[in-house]
Amino acid sequence: MPPLSEHEQRILEDIERGLAQEDPRLADAASTSLYTHLAKRIRWATFAFVGGFVMLMLFWLNIWIALVGFGVMLGPALLIYGSLKKIGADQLRSLQLSGFSLPALLAKLSGRSPGR
Repeated sequence: MPPLSEHEQRILEDIERGLAQEDPRLADAASTSLYTHLAKRIRWATFAFVGGFVMLMLFWLNIWIALVGFGVMLGPALLIYGSLKKIGADQLRSLQLSGFSLPALLAKLSGRSPGR
């Protein structure tokens, strides 16, 4: 699909401004991407996983608390796995982790150079 002409780009910007003025909530919701939504989902699932882990570590109080904790850990773990799968391997490769790319970091941890 060819890029928009300047006239079409101005029309699109006018429509976006009008939408933002009429319904700011809808404009904000439209600006979030799939990756923003998945990142939020992964963040909440991580908190739930840690909560389940704490419950699992309370096995000395009651074994049933530990079993519920395992279940609480299993759900978010599957949710995180599904979310990462949706993001895809290409997007994971492009993520930056404190100045290093994820593949370079994994290669460094495995003892390989990133080019191999």
